[in-house]
Amino acid sequence: MLDTQTKRRIDDCRDILVGKLPDPKAQIEQITIGLIYKFMDDMDKEAIDLGGAAKFFSGDYEKYAWDKLFDTKVTASEMLRLYSDAIESMEKNPNIPQLFRDIFNNAYLPYRDPETLKLFLKTIGEFEYTHSEKLGDAFEYLLSVMGSQGDAGQFRTPRHIIDFLVAIIDPDKGDTVLDPACGTAGFLISAYKHILLKHTKANKEDLNIFEYNKLEKKPFNNLGDALTPGDRKKLIQNFAGYDISPDMVRLSLVNLYLHGFSDPHIIEYDTLSSEDRWNENFDVVLANPPFMSPKGGIRPHKKFTIASNRSEVLFVDYIAEHLNPKGKAGIIVPEGVIFQSGTAYKHLRKLLLENYLYAVVSLPAGVFNPYSGVKTSILLMDKAIAKQRNEILFVKIDNDGYNLGAQRTAVKGSQLEEAIALTHEFVISGEIPNSSIAHGVLRTEIAANGDYNLSGERYKAFEAINSDFDLVKLGEVTKLYQPQTISQKEMKDGGEYLVYGANGIIGKYDQYNHEDREVLITCRGATCGTINMSTPYSWITGNAMVAQPIEPDKLKKDYLFYVLQNSDLSPTISGAAQPQITRQGLSPFKIPLPPLSIQEEIVAEIEGYQKIIDGAKAVVANYKPKIDIDPDWEMVELQEVCTVTSGGTPDRKNSSYWNGDIPYIKTGEIYFNRITEAKEFITKEGLNNSSARLIYPGTILMAMYGQGVTRGRVAILEIEAAINQAVAAISCGDKVNNEFLFYQLMGLYEHLRKISDARGGNQSNLSGKLIKELKINIPEISTQLQIVEQIQKEQVLVKANKRLIEIFEQKVKNKIAKVWGE
Repeated sequence: MLDTQTKRRIDDCRDILVGKLPDPKAQIEQITIGLIYKFMDDMDKEAIDLGGAAKFFSGDYEKYAWDKLFDTKVTASEMLRLYSDAIESMEKNPNIPQLFRDIFNNAYLPYRDPETLKLFLKTIGEFEYTHSEKLGDAFEYLLSVMGSQGDAGQFRTPRHIIDFLVAIIDPDKGDTVLDPACGTAGFLISAYKHILLKHTKANKEDLNIFEYNKLEKKPFNNLGDALTPGDRKKLIQNFAGYDISPDMVRLSLVNLYLHGFSDPHIIEYDTLSSEDRWNENFDVVLANPPFMSPKGGIRPHKKFTIASNRSEVLFVDYIAEHLNPKGKAGIIVPEGVIFQSGTAYKHLRKLLLENYLYAVVSLPAGVFNPYSGVKTSILLMDKAIAKQRNEILFVKIDNDGYNLGAQRTAVKGSQLEEAIALTHEFVISGEIPNSSIAHGVLRTEIAANGDYNLSGERYKAFEAINSDFDLVKLGEVTKLYQPQTISQKEMKDGGEYLVYGANGIIGKYDQYNHEDREVLITCRGATCGTINMSTPYSWITGNAMVAQPIEPDKLKKDYLFYVLQNSDLSPTISGAAQPQITRQGLSPFKIPLPPLSIQEEIVAEIEGYQKIIDGAKAVVANYKPKIDIDPDWEMVELQEVCTVTSGGTPDRKNSSYWNGDIPYIKTGEIYFNRITEAKEFITKEGLNNSSARLIYPGTILMAMYGQGVTRGRVAILEIEAAINQAVAAISCGDKVNNEFLFYQLMGLYEHLRKISDARGGNQSNLSGKLIKELKINIPEISTQLQIVEQIQKEQVLVKANKRLIEIFEQKVKNKIAKVWGE
């Protein structure tokens, strides 16, 4: 297990190098080389202590031993020369195993600052490893902070997704396993551990690697103890990885060695352009290959079945063609592979559908956050199963156990375990399990129109629905078109007519292109699929698609608006990086079409609900607690009746200060609210060794710094928590009630903004002095309490209006659901 001291040292190494090497991958490469260098020296020392001789730093290489580098007679410049010579020549060292020579292949020192190197090696020297497992823990943490290689379309696959894919494919000890774009060997290590788990005596519950790694406390550790030494040797020989990058090859070699591979088979190899290994097939292939093709495309050799220069197409083709007769594969692919209309994409999907594919798993769009928001899916292949099943299993994951924000915080309700179980059930029996996240589609239906589209929701959405009314294609009952677009420059502030774009009203213009109200469907960008209704006499731009009923006596415009507003249009959306809706994608979408008289009844009922919703929203939007100031009330400076303090931030480089149990509040959590939880936590040690300050419940917090609207906002703290230096803590004395002051400060927000903005530049933040000198009005305590009581009664009504909105919005959804037959 990684200890906090090791984690801190690695962070220190990165901090030392960042000035010379801003690229995280370059930092990790240098730290990796440094750690292995020190590890070899540690092994030499251990051998000497046991009565043996040094192996790694012997003969001509003895001068490069760690102690020689730090000899008091060696200057910083000499140290740089020795270390640089050592790592560049280590691949020729005849005294060390081939694996270590491969690790140092093409290694070099990319900077020439002696003091930086000396400080770096001094920190590396604090590591002491007598066993590779400890180094493995450190290296695993190092890889976890690696982030992404976005310029190559490579994104480090999250461990739980790797384990999920491996658990589905379920490799075993007799299988040969390949990752043709192995990166840091994450898939290979997960597959190896999964196989060891399957042959562990204590694994009575048959835990797979996904289930095992989810456990905080491991019930057993002696993985693979049911395997013979011969089994283990053959198992390691069965694993192979390719990567085009020598840096990735080095990282993979180290990672595999530290996970028990004495002789890892990782080859620097261009999978798409080289033919040298074309004839090597495997039982299992696992991969998350690069998504991005270089400018001009890939220049592949001529052995691929699919003619393309797109890397994602070629990798999938390569993997499919390199499976043994009973081979199976799991591949993470971008959405382009699923539905792009290009010839190569369609030919690839046809090849997969007819020979290899048995399931498609759709992953949430935020799986690769914060490095990429790209939407991905998993293609599951098994040549034998594909021949036996007439259907393709589609699984849609909405919850992978983490939220979809940048920090990917753990949440409850993960669907991954259910997906593993139902996929295995489909492989074993051919049955489509009864599940809300899975359904089957006949291969013949997917092939019917020649697109071979692998978006499962497309077929699910167009299935027959138990509606009492006819289902009609949108393209048959409406005219779908995108009007002429005008630029922002062409719009005019004093224009007479509203302009509608992707997100509703976007400006004004002196002309209109539509006399009547129109149903608008946002057809580009993040809000793709949003439904709006324009006002009469307006200009509608090309970012919104108009759905205009062809026969108004058969389809009422208002009914169309409500039914689309409460429909899931996601199956009609294409484009991974830039979502879009096209006429071709939207036309087949079906809606229920009741008789016109029933449409009018539905619209009348919904509009009644909508009036209530609009009225309640107006109450919520316009309500602000207001205190009518009596001129006879005493006016004082805040510091006369309250104590104003601020906090601080523990050293973020010191891991022992963070992730404790003390809530830590920052300005972003202050927005005229009551704070009951925190996003970050510090330890008692972090609190004691910084200016962070523990604040008690009932204290008013004010944001002192921050861009935009943050400065001047207030909140009431309802938990014991620490605050940082950008937050002011206002503790009330006997003369003022904290709730009364909270409401009064809310009313002074705009005044505080003006004060801070008037200071200008870097001085525009609110200082402690300004807050202390802020003038407030304080009546008698009894009057304060009466005012608070009245405001709280008002807030009860506001909450009731919020609840009213929820109730009647649900009534609208329920009404439309009945039309759909749900």
